[in-house]
Amino acid sequence: MSLNITLPTAMLFPAILQAAMGLPSRSRMAKLQRLQAYGCFLLISCLSVTLSTSALALTDVEVAHIVRHQLMTLPSNDELPDEAEYEVKVDGTFANHRLKRAYIGLQALKKAIYSDPFNKTGNWVGPDVCAYTGVFCAKALDDKNLDTVAGIDLNHADIAGHLPAELGMLTDLALLHLNSNRFCGIVPKALSRLTIMYEFDISNNRFVGPFPEVVMTWPAVKFIDLRFNNFEGKVPPEIFEKPLDALFLNNNRFVSTIPETIGKSTVSVVTFANNKFEGCIPHSIGKMANLNEILFLNNNLAGCFPPEIGMLTNVTLFDVSSNNFVGSLPETIAGMKNVELLDVSRNKLTGMVPETVCKLPNLSNFTFSGNYFQVEPNACRVPSRKNMVLDDTGNCLADRPQQKSAKECQPVVSRPVDCSKDKCSGGSAPPKPKPSTPKPPVHPPPPPSPVHSPPPPVYSPPPPVYSPPPPVHSPPPPPVHSPPPPVHSPPPPVHSPPPPVHSPPPPVHSPPPPVHSPPPPKSAIVLPPNLGFRYSSPPPPIFPGY
Repeated sequence: MSLNITLPTAMLFPAILQAAMGLPSRSRMAKLQRLQAYGCFLLISCLSVTLSTSALALTDVEVAHIVRHQLMTLPSNDELPDEAEYEVKVDGTFANHRLKRAYIGLQALKKAIYSDPFNKTGNWVGPDVCAYTGVFCAKALDDKNLDTVAGIDLNHADIAGHLPAELGMLTDLALLHLNSNRFCGIVPKALSRLTIMYEFDISNNRFVGPFPEVVMTWPAVKFIDLRFNNFEGKVPPEIFEKPLDALFLNNNRFVSTIPETIGKSTVSVVTFANNKFEGCIPHSIGKMANLNEILFLNNNLAGCFPPEIGMLTNVTLFDVSSNNFVGSLPETIAGMKNVELLDVSRNKLTGMVPETVCKLPNLSNFTFSGNYFQVEPNACRVPSRKNMVLDDTGNCLADRPQQKSAKECQPVVSRPVDCSKDKCSGGSAPPKPKPSTPKPPVHPPPPPSPVHSPPPPVYSPPPPVYSPPPPVHSPPPPPVHSPPPPVHSPPPPVHSPPPPVHSPPPPVHSPPPPVHSPPPPKSAIVLPPNLGFRYSSPPPPIFPGY
């Protein structure tokens, strides 16, 4: 069963523009390291792509050419000079000055394209930018008499190229969808000028460098999709303080802890899957009142589960599989009254599976295989409802098929983790004893010189006293076509095709622009669980092997 993603916030473009209106600009971010773009040279695995179309995969030389071209064309500080538009010769007349600036930005993007196998930008000629394929216009927020470029949707176009700084001239742009292409290099700092950006989807490309902090400058942004790229380093804690509806970080190279600020997040869907996140799940997670789905799978997270996960009463999908979690499952998980898919498989969990978990009213799939559980209540062996899936294989359960051998179980079950003392679950680990400093040897004073009297008694010095430091005990280690900006009427929900394993899907199928109707009521993002144990996560590439 494939997963569909409904993005009501993107349904009606006028609604997007209205939501973005009146929000103040954020301060400019610190200078990006342009040399990070050289990371594209290292993406050898991305260079051996075999396309299912007539287009050819990029060679190392071609990728190097694209990156070099971006580095040469970016302004010295990655900012776009105010006079940039006056340096470009423009032919033709425009309905207003903003369309002229949009023309300059779009022509710069076309020039930055190395390969356009489907000729999506073939008609990007002349001053009528609103007629360009994938470009959508709407009335300006601050002047209803002006038409402006409000959205660009080039999803699933297999375009190879880079993002020019001139894109920052499209200051009325509220939607940018570049899902499933072959864009390379960095996200230019000049995009911070897009102060009404609402939906930003650059997933399934070859972008590199640190987290694109330009997104932090957009006050109105609600949907950020960065998955399936090669971003690396830390994720800024402030991203979870922005009023987002959805945040997709999965399938990159992020290496950081998950900050406590996650408790301030308004997202209904967030994915950390397939990165290198480490440390604990923060206790503040229980404060995520809007959370509907969260995926931690395949990272380096560790320690015991915080009891606060039981406060996620609206969560329908909770996946923490393929990490290093230890200890027992907290009884508080019974508080997840709406969870449908719960996956804790492939960790180092021990003890008893709580019976209350297996009796959750909406649970349809509970996978706890690949752990070291020793006790399993009958409710977790026999499904209580039709079509309910329970997977207990690969544990240390007596009289159950497909379990670990005693040799595999013994080292772990003989040393159970006490979660009451684990820092991740709220306990305090025993303090590390301080090693004692060795004392120097004690030497006796020299005997006095003889002076016609009996010699003093001779004292032998006591042996040196050394206190070896006591052992230090450490606690246990803790595409996809997105909806185009509507022109006059609300588009239908976005559908994602079946993608690679282990992650949630990006928007698919760009719907036709709408035609003057009131915006529908806003609802939450819906990502129903896949009963086949996997998520239709990546924006499905059009070519195999990507």
